[in-house]
Amino acid sequence: MAESVTIARPYAEAVYLIAQQAGAQAVWSERLQRLALIAQDGDMAAVMDNPQLSVEQVADLFISLSQDKDAILGNFIRTLAENRRLVLLPEISRLFDLARSQEEGVKEAVVYSAFPIDDSQVASLLQQLEPRFGGRLSARVEIDPSLIGGVKVAVGDQVLDASVRGKLDAMAVALNN
Repeated sequence: MAESVTIARPYAEAVYLIAQQAGAQAVWSERLQRLALIAQDGDMAAVMDNPQLSVEQVADLFISLSQDKDAILGNFIRTLAENRRLVLLPEISRLFDLARSQEEGVKEAVVYSAFPIDDSQVASLLQQLEPRFGGRLSARVEIDPSLIGGVKVAVGDQVLDASVRGKLDAMAVALNN
């Protein structure tokens, strides 16, 4: 994991600089998310590992699937393909979005819930938590069946655990002190 982050970081930083200079961070974020989905597809993984296909063929396939004719994007995909780094697109996309969030002053919150929650519930929760965490929040929701009721929110190294399990753990700690 750490190795893929280390390898992906220079690519993410380079493409972020390109996007920043053009004032197109949102456009590039969407592009990278689309490319990440393509790279994560099981059939595409087989294509990327196929020794019968040239680097150029794989790059051309990525470009056609992205449905984006931007020359800079095409060069970026070709560079990744030549260096056998297309598999890193999900990590590159994540690092790009992290840089964008930091520039915009937005902190990422990971909301863990035992059950699916809809967008309006997430928006309401974030609105309540923004004053506590001192800034705007964006959220990623993950289902965690080990939680019993409530939610657990992690923003950076701060965790707010409003689940039943979290409350029981807090009571156990208080009783032991």
